Amino acid sequence: MTLIDDPVASPAARKLLRLHLADGVGPIRLARLLAHFGTVDDVLSAARNSLQRVEGVGPAIAQAILDARTDERAERELEHAERLRIRILGLTDADYPARLAGIPDPPTCLYVRGRLNPQDTAALAIVGTRRCTHYGAEQARRFAALVAGAGFTVVSGLARGIDAQAHEGAMQARGRTIAVLGNGLHEVYPPEHQSLADQIVESDAGAVLSEVPFCAAPETGNFPRRNRIVIGLSVGVLVVEAPRRSGALITAAQAVDYNREVFALPGRVDTPQATGTNQLIRDGARLVTCLEDILEELTAVERRSLPPDARSQPADPPPAPALFDLPPDEQAVLDALAGEERDLDSLATVCRLPVPRVTTAVMHLQLKGAVRRLPGSRFARR
Repeated sequence: MTLIDDPVASPAARKLLRLHLADGVGPIRLARLLAHFGTVDDVLSAARNSLQRVEGVGPAIAQAILDARTDERAERELEHAERLRIRILGLTDADYPARLAGIPDPPTCLYVRGRLNPQDTAALAIVGTRRCTHYGAEQARRFAALVAGAGFTVVSGLARGIDAQAHEGAMQARGRTIAVLGNGLHEVYPPEHQSLADQIVESDAGAVLSEVPFCAAPETGNFPRRNRIVIGLSVGVLVVEAPRRSGALITAAQAVDYNREVFALPGRVDTPQATGTNQLIRDGARLVTCLEDILEELTAVERRSLPPDARSQPADPPPAPALFDLPPDEQAVLDALAGEERDLDSLATVCRLPVPRVTTAVMHLQLKGAVRRLPGSRFARR
């Protein structure tokens, strides 16, 4: 998908944009309206009395929907989008992020600057405090690079501190990253991250996106809504550093509500920025000390998301060459495991490949059912 070749918005997205901009018509009310009327066209053509039969739609919201039919705001948004080379995705568009569409309150429309790819469905959110320590910044960048090198897209909020370090770490590893803003895409907040946002887009490393209209300011109420998008795009969330009262902890709690995996990096007991992450670990978050702690869980999650036939393993599988047409790295790893159990370092040595490439190959082979993980972070061929 490119912004140059594709239209600014599909016909369906243009209609959804009218409802998206109507005062009081959020994702939950839209779902009720669609359940009642069936289609967006039927909602936009409904009479006032019919609209008010829908739960949560009173006179004021019904009037807002009626006004949306001729409201010039939608046209102005489309003009802004065309000028700024931004795509507006509607919830019903085929290339709307599938994982995000599955949350209880997905954005009706997404403003997207840059490129969303199908592989972005395998994504990890990395979040934390804006006032991070040197250790927190270092670990956010490190784990983002490791995760991106393993083939996962890194999602965060482009905020100061942990968020920015996560985006930068992913790009340093030449991986993908998605930045979700709490304000309109007419400008970047915080302003000092304008160059970082530009780099994400111009290097084709990912996308910068938002749910709110172009000229929406970075108001406090926008950020919890922003955080649900960060979670919705991701398989899980890694909290790198967070004090006891932190928006990152709210994000983690929301991740649990959305049935996402929660990981936390332990910190020093005498560091205020680590009190929240240490509490998360006590409350049951997955403790993370290395990349394998994340990949082990995310690989299991990804396998659970496959069709049942793809998840099940035959009792006596045929040789791998009969099952798979494997990329070179994966074939090298599979050959190295012939008749022998190995850990990642040993595989890297035998295959003469960097550890991040071996890690990615092993993860993909696990998803395909060709390799199984053993105790002690060792791997064996099935």
